[in-house]
Amino acid sequence: MTTPTTFDTAITVRAEPVEAGAGTSTSSVRTGRVALPTKGPLLSGKGWTAFFVALIVVCAVAPVLNMWVPADSPLHMSDYAVALVGKIMCYAICALAMDLIWGYTGILSLGHGLFFALGGYMMGMYLMRQIGRDGNYKSDLPDFMVFLDWKTLPWHWTFSDSFIATLILIVAVPGLIAFVFGFFAFRSRIKGVYFSIITQAMTFAAMLLFFRNETGFGGNNGFTDFKRILGIPIATQEMRMTIFALTGVTLLAFFLFAKWLIASKFGRVLQAIRDAESRVMFSGYNPLPYKLSIWVISAVMCGVAGALYVPQVGIINPSEMSAANSIEIAIWAAVGGRASLIGPIIGAFIVNGAKSWLTVAYPEYWLYFLGALFIAVTLFLPNGIVGLVRQWLSREKAAPVAASSARAEAQRSLATEQGMEPEAIAAPLHAEPKGARA
Repeated sequence: MTTPTTFDTAITVRAEPVEAGAGTSTSSVRTGRVALPTKGPLLSGKGWTAFFVALIVVCAVAPVLNMWVPADSPLHMSDYAVALVGKIMCYAICALAMDLIWGYTGILSLGHGLFFALGGYMMGMYLMRQIGRDGNYKSDLPDFMVFLDWKTLPWHWTFSDSFIATLILIVAVPGLIAFVFGFFAFRSRIKGVYFSIITQAMTFAAMLLFFRNETGFGGNNGFTDFKRILGIPIATQEMRMTIFALTGVTLLAFFLFAKWLIASKFGRVLQAIRDAESRVMFSGYNPLPYKLSIWVISAVMCGVAGALYVPQVGIINPSEMSAANSIEIAIWAAVGGRASLIGPIIGAFIVNGAKSWLTVAYPEYWLYFLGALFIAVTLFLPNGIVGLVRQWLSREKAAPVAASSARAEAQRSLATEQGMEPEAIAAPLHAEPKGARA
């Protein structure tokens, strides 16, 4: 008869009887400890090296190449390159957010473009107020409001002249909308393709709302013609590089935060929900707060990315909420490699770099290329570029092991044929050619 044995790890294991033998009795039990997973370092040594190299490039190398290297030098980083890389880094933050919700939780969202645009609109409202009387109509109201013959600011513009309030709204507005939507969606246990469809429908509905002039968001034209931020001209080279560096630091900070989050108990529960949500429920966990929390965090990350995006491109309009933009975010994550964190960042740079070139060289073929890329990744690279690299590295590591196993098997076969011990013929199998040590 066996008895349950409880260890100090609070995990109960049923002991098994040990077969009778010399010095043992059938009543003996086999005991041991259950090893719980230990939390490793946030990054490896090489990982920290790459992190600090990226930090130096963003905060020191890029500003030097743009501001102090002569424009006729091949090492000069042009203002166009600064704006392009800064924009792609904002996209990379969105791709990282998508990886948290899709790659690690298994929830495909086609509505993250909405949260990106909301963060951009919050920053855009502040930048419009910073124009002051420098607009075309020399009014304290934004030009589009004067054109529409509005006399006062709408209620939702109340705190738009405060930078601190704007920072709070950049986080609060996308987070609140994501919380309300996610609470009812996850509470109703909507999942899979149905969840993806309703997120896309939510984004499309918001886009139609923002297109209307009476909403007070600039209608079809949105917000543009920004002059300054914190009273400093926004078009100066110094301000552009400051925003560029801030975007890079934010991307790296979000990457570290995501690594920490996924390595925590919270992250392990998210991955368990992705793999088998019903088993998580049977284990006593309620998936709702976990899914809702990561959904809100992902939305806030996109909102911050949108706020950093607007000062660099100089415009925000409802087209940022289009369904195509939200789908592109998913494509970046898929191309780079889901559930890898670094993969979506790489995917964002590759896809948007190709987009910048193709839309100039072959503008009519860009959308066909994007669709073909998504199909090819789905069929041939389900784990993305990072997954392909990992697979190749694992094969490289497995090759010596396989060769060693093959030699050992050949040694055993030869020993069996000759009636000898395998160790007796080990030397001939590994013998060096004559004169090798001459």
